[in-house]
Amino acid sequence: MGVAPFRFLSNHGMALLSIAHDPSARMRDIAGVIGITERATQRIVADLVSAGYVSRERQGRRNAYTVATDLSINLPDQRDIDLGSLLGVLLPPGTSDERRDLIEQDASPQA
Repeated sequence: MGVAPFRFLSNHGMALLSIAHDPSARMRDIAGVIGITERATQRIVADLVSAGYVSRERQGRRNAYTVATDLSINLPDQRDIDLGSLLGVLLPPGTSDERRDLIEQDASPQA
Protein backbone atom coordinates (compact mmCIF):
# COMPACT_ATOMS: atom_id res chain seq x y z
CA MET A 1 0.00 0.00 0.00
CA GLY A 2 1.47 3.38 -1.02
CA VAL A 3 1.32 6.75 0.63
CA ALA A 4 -1.92 8.66 0.15
CA PRO A 5 -1.65 11.62 -2.28
CA PHE A 6 -3.24 13.96 0.28
CA ARG A 7 -2.91 15.08 3.88
CA PHE A 8 -5.61 15.00 6.52
CA LEU A 9 -4.49 18.37 7.90
CA SER A 10 -3.88 21.60 6.02
CA ASN A 11 -0.52 23.33 6.13
CA HIS A 12 -1.99 25.66 8.75
CA GLY A 13 -2.93 22.68 10.89
CA MET A 14 0.50 21.12 10.44
CA ALA A 15 2.20 24.41 11.40
CA LEU A 16 0.03 24.68 14.51
CA LEU A 17 0.90 21.12 15.54
CA SER A 18 4.57 21.78 14.93
CA ILE A 19 4.48 24.91 17.09
CA ALA A 20 2.55 23.12 19.84
CA HIS A 21 5.13 20.33 19.78
CA ASP A 22 8.11 22.72 19.87
CA PRO A 23 7.24 26.32 20.85
CA SER A 24 10.79 27.48 20.13
CA ALA A 25 10.92 26.01 16.61
CA ARG A 26 12.48 28.15 13.88
CA MET A 27 10.65 28.85 10.63
CA ARG A 28 13.16 26.58 8.92
CA ASP A 29 12.26 23.74 11.29
CA ILE A 30 8.52 24.19 10.82
CA ALA A 31 8.92 24.42 7.03
CA GLY A 32 10.93 21.19 7.05
CA VAL A 33 8.27 19.34 9.02
CA ILE A 34 5.50 20.51 6.69
CA GLY A 35 7.50 20.25 3.49
CA ILE A 36 6.97 23.82 2.29
CA THR A 37 9.18 26.90 1.87
CA GLU A 38 10.21 29.11 4.77
CA ARG A 39 8.39 32.04 3.14
CA ALA A 40 5.13 30.05 2.97
CA THR A 41 5.66 29.06 6.59
CA GLN A 42 6.10 32.71 7.58
CA ARG A 43 2.76 33.55 5.95
CA ILE A 44 1.01 30.65 7.67
CA VAL A 45 2.42 31.55 11.10
CA ALA A 46 1.42 35.18 10.51
CA ASP A 47 -2.12 33.94 9.71
CA LEU A 48 -2.19 31.90 12.94
CA VAL A 49 -0.96 34.91 14.96
CA SER A 50 -3.47 37.23 13.27
CA ALA A 51 -6.32 34.82 14.00
CA GLY A 52 -5.26 34.60 17.66
CA TYR A 53 -4.43 30.88 17.66
CA VAL A 54 -0.72 31.58 18.27
CA SER A 55 1.14 34.40 19.99
CA ARG A 56 4.83 35.07 19.60
CA GLU A 57 7.36 36.64 21.92
CA ARG A 58 10.85 37.65 20.98
CA GLN A 59 13.51 35.91 23.09
CA GLY A 60 16.90 37.17 22.05
CA ARG A 61 17.34 36.46 18.36
CA ARG A 62 14.52 33.91 18.23
CA ASN A 63 10.78 33.76 18.71
CA ALA A 64 8.95 31.67 21.28
CA TYR A 65 5.36 30.75 20.47
CA THR A 66 2.36 30.05 22.66
CA VAL A 67 -0.73 28.24 21.36
CA ALA A 68 -4.08 29.59 22.61
CA THR A 69 -5.53 26.20 23.51
CA ASP A 70 -8.76 27.69 24.89
CA LEU A 71 -9.96 28.95 21.50
CA SER A 72 -12.62 27.09 19.55
CA ILE A 73 -12.11 25.70 16.08
CA ASN A 74 -15.11 25.89 13.80
CA LEU A 75 -15.90 22.54 12.26
CA PRO A 76 -18.00 22.06 9.11
CA ASP A 77 -20.80 20.24 10.94
CA GLN A 78 -21.34 23.25 13.24
CA ARG A 79 -19.79 21.49 16.25
CA ASP A 80 -17.01 23.55 17.74
CA ILE A 81 -14.13 21.94 19.56
CA ASP A 82 -11.55 23.68 21.71
CA LEU A 83 -8.04 23.71 20.34
CA GLY A 84 -6.53 22.15 23.46
CA SER A 85 -8.66 19.02 23.10
CA LEU A 86 -7.71 18.67 19.45
CA LEU A 87 -3.99 19.10 20.19
CA GLY A 88 -4.25 16.56 23.01
CA VAL A 89 -5.33 13.97 20.45
CA LEU A 90 -3.07 15.00 17.57
CA LEU A 91 0.26 15.68 19.26
CA PRO A 92 2.74 12.85 18.77
CA PRO A 93 3.30 10.39 21.60
CA GLY A 94 6.88 11.70 21.96
CA THR A 95 5.55 15.06 23.13
CA SER A 96 6.85 15.79 26.59
CA ASP A 97 4.55 14.86 29.46
CA GLU A 98 4.91 18.40 30.76
CA ARG A 99 3.58 19.91 27.50
CA ARG A 100 0.77 17.32 27.23
CA ASP A 101 -0.26 18.01 30.85
CA LEU A 102 -0.26 21.76 30.18
CA ILE A 103 -2.44 21.30 27.08
CA GLU A 104 -4.85 19.00 28.94
CA GLN A 105 -4.99 21.47 31.83
CA ASP A 106 -5.78 24.35 29.44
CA ALA A 107 -8.45 22.27 27.72
CA SER A 108 -10.25 21.23 30.92
CA PRO A 109 -13.39 23.21 31.80
CA GLN A 110 -12.80 26.03 34.25
CA ALA A 111 -14.85 25.93 37.48
